[in-house]
Amino acid sequence: MNLVSATPVSAEAGSIDAPAHVLPQDAPLEKIALETYVALAKPSLIGLSRAEIAAELGRIGVAPAQRKMRSQQLWHWMYLRGAREFSEMSSISKDMRAELEKHFTVARPEVVAEQISNDGTRKWLLRLPSGTQGEKAHEVECVYIPETDRGTLCVSSQVGCTLTCSFCHTGTQRLVRNLTPGEIVGQIMVARDRLNDWADRDTANGNRLVTNVVMMGMGEPLYNFEAVRDALLIVADNEGIGISRRRITLSTSGVVPNIYRTGDEIGVQLAISLHAVRDELRNELVPINKKYPLEQLLQACRDYPGASNARRITFEYVMLRGINDSLEDAKLLVKMLKGIHAKINLIPFNPWPGTRYECSDWDQIEKFSEYVFNAGYSSPVRTPRGRDILAACGQLKSETEKLSARERQALRAMAMTD
Repeated sequence: MNLVSATPVSAEAGSIDAPAHVLPQDAPLEKIALETYVALAKPSLIGLSRAEIAAELGRIGVAPAQRKMRSQQLWHWMYLRGAREFSEMSSISKDMRAELEKHFTVARPEVVAEQISNDGTRKWLLRLPSGTQGEKAHEVECVYIPETDRGTLCVSSQVGCTLTCSFCHTGTQRLVRNLTPGEIVGQIMVARDRLNDWADRDTANGNRLVTNVVMMGMGEPLYNFEAVRDALLIVADNEGIGISRRRITLSTSGVVPNIYRTGDEIGVQLAISLHAVRDELRNELVPINKKYPLEQLLQACRDYPGASNARRITFEYVMLRGINDSLEDAKLLVKMLKGIHAKINLIPFNPWPGTRYECSDWDQIEKFSEYVFNAGYSSPVRTPRGRDILAACGQLKSETEKLSARERQALRAMAMTD
């Protein structure tokens, strides 16, 4: 039984067709796959709140007086120390560890394959355990982007996407299902596993490689609100993964009712996938605009709690040649954002096989950026990262839908032109 089906990824950074590249780790991919397979029958504790962990402990007979203490121990070992097995949890008695092993798992999603871009970006293809016997196991991607002053992990919230944004590769893959809180948190845990980024007895939970989390992977986070909320509250917990809310950004295409809930119930940084300044164009580029048009979206941004010059809302704007990149578009953008604490991220379009769009000329991007900047808004141009491995903004798509040889050749050609 072949439990690992690695996609053709790189032993040499950036190669598409080379054999799978795997970082040296204590646990090889085959072992991780086997552990994930064996663990299917047992519920995972990853993604549960402290109260939910305590309830699970009660279900297996742990005395009420011990549940709070035991749940705190588990929380520490799972989220601060990154334990992969109960046997590693040395502060818990041997008998209790055996009981936990009998009933639960702390297995992560299976790492099917890893790609490393020429620029150091890493993309992991993760297979999620199927919840029902005979159910097909699904896959998602997450991406780690290292920079000199931070390390950002781009996390997925759904398998596929319900939004059919015409410029986005993920939008060509139908929505399969929402991720659970454990599957969302599990992506961060996998990244820390692969980067050896966990604290230990002698190292405080600081100086981590994964310093920032962006909910900008596959899916619309606000169409999976409860799971995303529960996961991010775990990620932000100071006694666990410990990434500050100011370093967590949730990006939405504009699910207006849940923007209000995000501010009230999660309190992380907000980013809006804007991409157009006129409803008729945004209806085409971001079809959710037909349900929540620009006027409603912008009002939700004005009402977002905590927004200030220090905590500005980010508006993402992909630059499409001849579509939305004129100086008139720039003027309308500045006008429509009046009264909102905002910054604008200009994103050069990242091509993918089959797209009908092209990236704006660099001179036009600079003119657009200069106009917005001179009007008083920060307008950085995002440097494309991971294009050669389809890891850049708008390029993620589950490898369940394999690239054909022709598509891989087209991808290499597009990466070389940049």
